[in-house]
Amino acid sequence: MTPPDSKPAPDPETLEYIQAVFDLVRGGDAPRLADLLSRGLPANLLNQKGDSLLMLASYHGHLEAARALLTHGADPELRNDQGQSPLQAAAFRGDAAMVELLLSRGAAVEGAGADGRTPLMMAAMFNRTEIARLLLAHGADWNARDAGGLTALDSARVMHAVDTSALLEGLEQGDG
Repeated sequence: MTPPDSKPAPDPETLEYIQAVFDLVRGGDAPRLADLLSRGLPANLLNQKGDSLLMLASYHGHLEAARALLTHGADPELRNDQGQSPLQAAAFRGDAAMVELLLSRGAAVEGAGADGRTPLMMAAMFNRTEIARLLLAHGADWNARDAGGLTALDSARVMHAVDTSALLEGLEQGDG
């Protein structure tokens, strides 16, 4: 007898369909994705790692797929099992258009992960100056600290990210 709070395992056909949907998002097929979403595909579907469809679209740089997901109710703050958000993924990848889209649809500019790292810290660490400027223009706090007490500038310095270090040092000195 199955316990009342457990769900039966999906059949192989359903699992294959779900895998195909995630592959579709990774590949950026926005028209096909939009069609599936309009026919009832849940916009906040998660894979086994807790990655949402929007997380994958954001990480892989598929702007139109992300736009379709957001139009159909995808949550821009839905985090994966590591506590990472789509905005953090876009900041890490250096995708300014995706960062703009996510911010325009409700992603929190200060949305820190489980480790306390904000999108600005991600941009700073990986020397994404365009993204850092964009996040700062949207109100990112360059003085915020992660769980280890590091600021975005500290993170940039640790990673030898010279361009974002210079940008943030300018803010610290009142030049920016």
